[in-house]
Parts: sequence; C-alpha cells; structure tokens
Amino acid sequence: MRRIFSPWLFPDLMFALSPTNRKQTKLLKILHGFTEKIIKERKLYHERTEDRYLKNTESNTLTETDDAEVIGIRKKRLAMLDLLIAASRENDITDLDIREEVDTFMFEGHDTTAMGVCFALLLLAEHKDIQDRVRTEVNDVMEETKGNLTMASLQKLPYLERCLKEALRLYPSVPNVSRTLAEDIKCQSYIVPANVYVNIDIYAVHRDPNFWPNPDVFDPDRFLPDQMQNRHPYCYIPFSAGPRNCIGQRFAMYELKAMIAPLVHHFYLEPVDYLRNVQLKMDMVTRPAHPVRVKFVPIKKKQ
Repeated sequence: MRRIFSPWLFPDLMFALSPTNRKQTKLLKILHGFTEKIIKERKLYHERTEDRYLKNTESNTLTETDDAEVIGIRKKRLAMLDLLIAASRENDITDLDIREEVDTFMFEGHDTTAMGVCFALLLLAEHKDIQDRVRTEVNDVMEETKGNLTMASLQKLPYLERCLKEALRLYPSVPNVSRTLAEDIKCQSYIVPANVYVNIDIYAVHRDPNFWPNPDVFDPDRFLPDQMQNRHPYCYIPFSAGPRNCIGQRFAMYELKAMIAPLVHHFYLEPVDYLRNVQLKMDMVTRPAHPVRVKFVPIKKKQ
C-alpha cells in the first residue's frame, strides 16, 4: 500500500525544509557566531590578565561609577559581559546563558535605536525652534571638545536628552509589553487574577491626557526636573519598568545622542514627510508603514 505524505500532518517538518527556514537557520548561525566570538575574545582577555579585572570590584556591588576602564587599582562596576563571565566562573550560568543575554543586548537594541533616531529626526525637522536650541547646545559642547564627542561630553547635552525622551514618549520604539501576573491585582473595582496574560499599551499610556496635557504636542520641557517631580512613575515607560526593564536603556540614550548630535551639528534638518501623514505600523517595534524622508542641508562652517 502506497504511503502518502501530508504536509498538514507534519507542519513543523515542512517549515524546517522550507527556503524560509533554511535562510533563517543560516542567518541565526551568523548572528550566534558573532556573539560567540565576542564572548570568546572577552574570556581570552580575562585569562591573559589572570582575571584581575574580574576580581578588582567591590564584591560586584552595583554602584554609581564612571563607565571608563579600570585605571590602576581603582575598583569599578563590572560591565554586563564581565558580570556574566564572572558568574559562569562560579558555575551559576552556562555559556549558552551568556550567549542568550549577549544576543539580547546586541540584537534587540539595533532596530529600536534606529527607529528612535528616525522619529527624533522627523520631530526636530518639523520643529525648527527646538532644533536650533539643540544645535546651539551641541555646538557649544563641540567647541569645548574640539569636535570630539566622548561619554563625558554626551552627558553635557541635557536639552537634547529631553528632546529624545519626548520623542520616545510620542513614538516609543517598543509600543507594548506583555506580562503574566504572579498574583491577583486589584484595579479599581476589578480583580485581575494571577496567571493572566496582560498587555501594557505603552503608546497609549504615553498619550494619556490624565498625565500628559496636550499629549500630541512635542514639548521637551515636559522632562524638566520640576515638571517630572510629581508625575506618576509608570506614566512614562519607553524601556518598560520594574525588574524586567530594558538592560540597555542607558546605552541606548548614549547611542541616540552620539548619532543625532553630529547630524544636527553639520546639517539643518528640513521636513519632507510630515508625521501627521505618516501611517504607523505597530509591530514588535514602532515603525513607519512606508519610507519617510528628511532633508539634510549642509551647514557652511566659518573658515
């Protein structure tokens, strides 16, 4: 009797044999290879330095310190990868655990940051007065550092940082996050039971008029210290919140500043596509549903 193979009976097998799966497998191999290379090189570095940088910490206690490399015998906070390697030396985690954490840090951050840059540039292009104020701040820092942006100089851009925070309020890179409740939660007169899967709509939270007057208006001064003082701590959550918040949020802000500051320094931004006409696609990342354009006009520097 002839056997007939039915793809409906073996959908996983059919996907495994499909061109899409083969392409995905190839790409994942490249990504994992890159991550494993980073881990291997860092482990080799610690082996060659006899782990002195892993040991040169205050019992791995997180403290507010500079992110610079160890100088002399000064004690410092370990970088994330070093913390993971230190934990693996104690057999607390495996190499696979390290790779998964590094994968998250390396690859979850690139698309979200790119969209943050995209929407920030669109907003600055549409708001010339705000753009000019950012440029003045950036130019002052550039003059002070002779055109070299460092970690320290990026911290001297508070107005640009407020603009980026406001851009992330209006267009959060991740539009929603999900959680499974560990216990019953009372919401006004309702009880949401434990083990229920809930979705937090970050985009809607950021435009709630109960917390944000004129929520659709781009106003960086919302993030002045006096404006933030009495604000609900969870009405602004572009990087999520709580123990499962984004591990790369500080790095992301440095990335955004490092990319946008030189652009504003060297170019005037002029709108081509206006945000009011941009259709958003709410996927894992907030993105325009179609290409958007900004005009870059070179700034002629005085000789």
